[in-house]
Amino acid sequence: MTVALFWLLALAIYALVAVIGGRRLIPIVGQLLVAALAIPALLLLWAEPHWQLSASDLLAPGWLNLAYGLCFALLLGYILSDVIDLDLSPTCVKIALPSFLVPMLAGLACSLWLLPGERGWLSAVGIGLLFSITAIPVLYLFLQSIGYPAAATKRLLHAAILMDFMCWSLFGLAQGSSQPATLLWPLLAALLPLVLRAVRLNHLSFYSLPFFALMVLFQQLGLNALVFGIAYMLCLGYLKQPFVLPLAQRHWKLLMNGIAVPLILTYGVLRVDFHGLDQHLSWLVLGTLLALPVISKVLGSWLGLHWADPAASARIKWRESLLLNIRGLTEIVFLNLLLQLQLIDSTVYFGLLLMSLFSTLLPALLGRHVANHEAKARYEIS
Repeated sequence: MTVALFWLLALAIYALVAVIGGRRLIPIVGQLLVAALAIPALLLLWAEPHWQLSASDLLAPGWLNLAYGLCFALLLGYILSDVIDLDLSPTCVKIALPSFLVPMLAGLACSLWLLPGERGWLSAVGIGLLFSITAIPVLYLFLQSIGYPAAATKRLLHAAILMDFMCWSLFGLAQGSSQPATLLWPLLAALLPLVLRAVRLNHLSFYSLPFFALMVLFQQLGLNALVFGIAYMLCLGYLKQPFVLPLAQRHWKLLMNGIAVPLILTYGVLRVDFHGLDQHLSWLVLGTLLALPVISKVLGSWLGLHWADPAASARIKWRESLLLNIRGLTEIVFLNLLLQLQLIDSTVYFGLLLMSLFSTLLPALLGRHVANHEAKARYEIS
């Protein structure tokens, strides 16, 4: 009973921060603040001393593992649905390639030479790809909140979609190459839109409901849900079939921000050994995890933006490099996937969680409206 009470209290804290933040705080920022500060405090100052509940006790119930798997599959499917808007225009490719490759190489180097402990090749690849991710939903919300020009917003979003497509695809294939048997059924299931089109079932719900149902099924069966999601969306893109969420946007946001994201974040944070954190995570490692992903991502994005438009001012390139470094929800899902597959330990997870919060706050900390009028003058279509 006290375990359920802890989880209800945790969800209530997330909801309270969301209400207090209101329109001034993007939901994922408040959620990251709660996960990084409030949840450890709730565990260490209340659950352990007063309820005699350890983190392992709080993670033990079978219903919790089932809820986590369900929420994770829904979130992963939601993020992968951006693949349907993939744009391979020359400008987007020029922005995306350096913005993807520079941080990925930095992440590989960090995993192999800077982080403590031995890591397999899949773990190194996962950390490298994590350095490269841009959070598409959070980037879109941030650009909307500062009134960024429509043309520039579209350009940055399509570049971010291409980068995330490369991240998810490479990791899915890398994971599948170590377990080829897990790829067969997901790839076959991804052809479902072709079957639906052949039998002339064109209602939008016929394409969205099976997608999320199969994401949950493959997640529970331990098959490669990631490859299924990407292949399914590519198939929809090939058919030019629109994809809509199975719930109204308002209800979907309530499900994601009220339950799914808080549950996934709390589940990951509770796996961190806070009592031994100072022994496992030195200040040097923490500083590396906070700084290197940000520096490499901003550098790669600046190179990509310069390649795409050498005539753009340095201020615009600096501004948009910071925007492409926004992490948020996409990185949290990828981070939990690495933790779930035991490719990173809980201390690295917590360090990268703090980095995600720092990266998402960085554009606001450096001034949300810097270079905004200059950007409008350059990109807005009259």
